[in-house]
Amino acid sequence: MSLMSKLLTSTLIATIALSANASVDDKVLLNYIRKNIVKNPRVEVKGIKVLEKRTHKELPGWDVYLTTMQLRFQKKDIDAPETIFVKNGLATGHLVNLKTGRDYRNEIKPTVPETLYDDAHLLFGHKNAKHKILVFSDPQCPFCQEVVPEIFAAAKKNPDLMALYYYHLPLKRIHPVSGTLTAVMHAAQNEGKLDVVEKIYSLKINPRETNVKKILAAVKKHTGYEISEEKLKSKEITDALKRDQKAAERMMVSGTPTVYIDGKWDKMRNGYKQLK
Repeated sequence: MSLMSKLLTSTLIATIALSANASVDDKVLLNYIRKNIVKNPRVEVKGIKVLEKRTHKELPGWDVYLTTMQLRFQKKDIDAPETIFVKNGLATGHLVNLKTGRDYRNEIKPTVPETLYDDAHLLFGHKNAKHKILVFSDPQCPFCQEVVPEIFAAAKKNPDLMALYYYHLPLKRIHPVSGTLTAVMHAAQNEGKLDVVEKIYSLKINPRETNVKKILAAVKKHTGYEISEEKLKSKEITDALKRDQKAAERMMVSGTPTVYIDGKWDKMRNGYKQLK
């Protein structure tokens, strides 16, 4: 169970009645959050930010609010994503299709803001390419190892068609080695050694490895790239990876690989193959 799951309580069938004629503003949503989502008395709800208001073709009449809850717990500020469905004075955090079992909470993600398409994250392709692809990935994730190198190859082959923006999202609780590997990848990318970034995806290593010396030795043997532990722990690299984590939170990313094409979530992760 994640820290956020321990802090919050959200019930599938819980709804609240809003005034039927009231506009659903931040105050209304904040009241809903305080009464129905955050049940832990140790967690202070400081505010809520609406990232985007959406609709869905399969949910007529429902407005979907993609939000960030601003919380404080044990003297730490936490931004937590929350999806709220609103219709006719009712609100809920989950809408489930009883025939298919699909929870629409898992079907909707925010549109990518232009600020995430910056030069620091442009990995392959030209910045003025016809289409923008944005990826959150972990090189030790088996699904990432299957999908992401193919996206790399497509962007390299078609630089005027695809601009690939890459964000690190190491799933360190599942494979701790990714924390060090993503730091290595960031350093290599900054040095223009994009082949190292690619090769990390084929590195065979124990996903539970935490010995930095062993990890860096394996990286050097596999890619030829060498970096010191001191540089790996630099503020520049640490801060950059924190910014990537913040970007993932902003986009409500919960797993890898998560792929966006021209700002929209590509659930099947293969939409790049149809780009023209």
